[in-house]
Amino acid sequence: MKKILIIDDHERIRELVAVTLGDIGDYQILEAENGETGVEVAKEKMPDLILMDVTMPGKYDGLGATRILKENPATNNIYIIMLTAKGQVADKEMGRQAGADGYFVKPFSPIELIEKVESVLE
Repeated sequence: MKKILIIDDHERIRELVAVTLGDIGDYQILEAENGETGVEVAKEKMPDLILMDVTMPGKYDGLGATRILKENPATNNIYIIMLTAKGQVADKEMGRQAGADGYFVKPFSPIELIEKVESVLE
């Protein structure tokens, strides 16, 4: 069973993404409400995919958490897609520089998200 970790400080977003993805595949959905907890869960559970918000309170925002995971040899192969309201070209470039493998701007199409997740996890 493939594991997907959703890291977002908004519970409703985590629920929406979890329900959307839970309906289409045999995925184990993991959740974290901030970057610091997300890094810990990722190291412990080793998900196949992380869906990461950029703007979160706490020790690490999404960019910081992505950098930490991509710099760690144990977690650097985890595919990370940023899910964020920040959609400017400069924002996407910052995500890429942090190590993000993909970028979705909120609000996003559930169908496009499903297609991307399925293509990554196949």
